[in-house]
Amino acid sequence: GLFAHLEMLECRAHRESVEREEKEQREEKLALLECRARELRLQRDELREKLERLEKGGGAGKAGMAPDPTPRDVLEWRLRSLQALLQLFHLTGISGKLSRRGVCFTLSTAFGNSHLDSFHLELLLHPQLRIHRHSIPPFIPLERISREFLPRDLRRFLSVLSQHLNGYAGRKFQLEQLQEHFSDRIKGIPRQNSLCNLLTFEYGLSGKSRNFPLRARLLYRDPCRSLPTDVEVSCASDAPAWLADTAAAHSELFRLLPLHGAFQAFPTA
Repeated sequence: GLFAHLEMLECRAHRESVEREEKEQREEKLALLECRARELRLQRDELREKLERLEKGGGAGKAGMAPDPTPRDVLEWRLRSLQALLQLFHLTGISGKLSRRGVCFTLSTAFGNSHLDSFHLELLLHPQLRIHRHSIPPFIPLERISREFLPRDLRRFLSVLSQHLNGYAGRKFQLEQLQEHFSDRIKGIPRQNSLCNLLTFEYGLSGKSRNFPLRARLLYRDPCRSLPTDVEVSCASDAPAWLADTAAAHSELFRLLPLHGAFQAFPTA
């Protein structure tokens, strides 16, 4: 009744605040990426012009014109461009460097403003692009992703793999935050699978629901998501009627907010 309605209003205000903050962060990051992309395109066009002049083999020392670049100049420029490109990758959580036999990538994960685990992946270049060694967890479908995108589309391969890793790391981080900050609310130990895309736990509210814990089941059908796709919150059949309304309100919170954020949004009275 009234408590459920108040919870829904508080949920809506909190959700709008979170969405507004996330939108501002996305716009800021997008503006930075677009600016860096423009710089790289200008550098690419400049290098292309220099290479064309070098291939033609003329124009060096002509009056009013700068001398054509030497092969050393071109090599140094390419190295600077490669460093800039790796810096651009790093903004998306992916960094790389050349190794003796190929290239090594580091895929960093984050949730909100928290930097989480980093995973490593080494690819061989010859005779074709393929995985050599890695630290990707076994429950991430690395073989399927590589079969679908390698060797024809390296950028897409890294992007999809990064999405899977960020989804897993985000779900795991939320569960850790729940256990760290709301252990007094949780009844027993939450149960989850290795991918953290199925989570069940019981929890109580302050005061009057102490004898009637709520049971939550969160399912993440999309392994790249950090928010659940299916949520079920239920209570005992002999629980007070108002607790069923509260369970419905909590279901909506779990769908819209991170796990620990939903608990923060619960009324404390």
